[in-house]
Amino acid sequence: MNHSLEPERVRVSIGTASVLGLLKYRIAVPPTTAYLMTYTKGSCLANCSFCAQARDHSADKGRLSRVEWPDYPLDRVMEGFRAPALPVFERVCVQVINYPGFLDDTVSLVRLMKDETGLPVSVDTCPVDRESLVRLREAGAEMVSIPLDGATRKIFDDIKGAGVKGPYRWETHMEALDAAVQVFGEGNVGSNLIVGLGETEREAATLIQRLHDMKVKTVLFAFTPLPGTRLEDLPPPRLDKYRRIQAARHLIVNGHAELGDLSFDEESRITGYGVDLEPVLGDGVAFMTTGCPGCNRPFYNERPSGPFYNYPRPLTEEEVGMILEDLKGPS
Repeated sequence: MNHSLEPERVRVSIGTASVLGLLKYRIAVPPTTAYLMTYTKGSCLANCSFCAQARDHSADKGRLSRVEWPDYPLDRVMEGFRAPALPVFERVCVQVINYPGFLDDTVSLVRLMKDETGLPVSVDTCPVDRESLVRLREAGAEMVSIPLDGATRKIFDDIKGAGVKGPYRWETHMEALDAAVQVFGEGNVGSNLIVGLGETEREAATLIQRLHDMKVKTVLFAFTPLPGTRLEDLPPPRLDKYRRIQAARHLIVNGHAELGDLSFDEESRITGYGVDLEPVLGDGVAFMTTGCPGCNRPFYNERPSGPFYNYPRPLTEEEVGMILEDLKGPS
């Protein structure tokens, strides 16, 4: 098979499409990463309960979380990247849909993006074997993320594994993350954690610590209900819960605290961090979008009017002050 052929079409997040001049769309905060998604006429082979792409869902397949992802001919997208007036993206991120032939398409797309833009390229993919990870790295991918999404094995199974007749298994994801660290190196591998799928704050913090020990960075998302998905009636997480988990993630990932330093109440809510928060959280970075360098993922989990789970921009002093005040304890 000739792996040099690029896919004919690609999905582009609506914010990225606007920056590339593919459509006219008013954006409150421009994306600092160009977000692309592999294209298939069919459905994803996976069946994740929260995802519009799931094979059994009636949701709009042109969406991922709150964001619209219209598809375009790849040639037209590349013309947008070559525009002389194009604002400088810091990175290209390729979101992978699971379908027959996705790996060949992804490898070709990564190689094209790297060769044509010279930007760092990240890939967010379902689990693949070590050989496939090497192919992605050799094509030009610098970082990779393999999303667990659920904080525990049970939640994982219930939302994307055997419980929904999905193809994924907790052990396979963990093995793929281990292999990814070996192939891409420490600091270059991430895994998504979606807050709001039934986990306790202790369970979320426990996974963050486990991934940190594996040299994998946790990337936080807030659950977003989408019409037509299995979880369309599940509410988003409480903002105060999300803030406490954001703080725990920042402290653990950056070596300011460990799971053992955290304290919890009888409902497994975080009540303390074992460190003075203001010196390490006062810049507000903990509450901005997490992911690869240059990723701000505007309004992926929230409306432009707020409230913000993940800020796509630096926080004001007032915003940081309010958050630190809220972190003094659960309501």
